[in-house]
Amino acid sequence: MSRLLAAAFLLLLSPAAPIPVRAQDPPSTEEQPKNEFFSGVITAIESEKLTVFKTVLGKDSETRTFLITKETRIEGKLRLKARVTVRYTREDDGNRALHIIVRTSQKK
Repeated sequence: MSRLLAAAFLLLLSPAAPIPVRAQDPPSTEEQPKNEFFSGVITAIESEKLTVFKTVLGKDSETRTFLITKETRIEGKLRLKARVTVRYTREDDGNRALHIIVRTSQKK
C-alpha cells in the first residue's frame, strides 16, 4: 500500500503531467494619451482655437493654445476674459481640448 501511495505521489510531482499555463499579454505598444489640465483666462477665441493665459505668483506666466474639435465638450459660454479649465491631450498637431469648463465669477 505504501508503494502505491509513493508511486501516486511521484506521478503527481513528475513533469509527465503538464500543467497548462497561460502566457502573459504582451504590453501595449500604443500608449493611451495622457490627460492634462490647464486653467487660466481666455485671451483669444477663434472657430477652432482657444488661447488661455495663466499667471502664478512667483512663476513665469504661460500662454497655451488649444484646438477645438467636434468632440470637445464645452460647459458654459466661451467669451474673452472668462476663467476656464481645459482638459487636453498633447498631439502632434498641438494641444487638443477634450473638455472646457467656463468658471463663473462668484459675487459676494
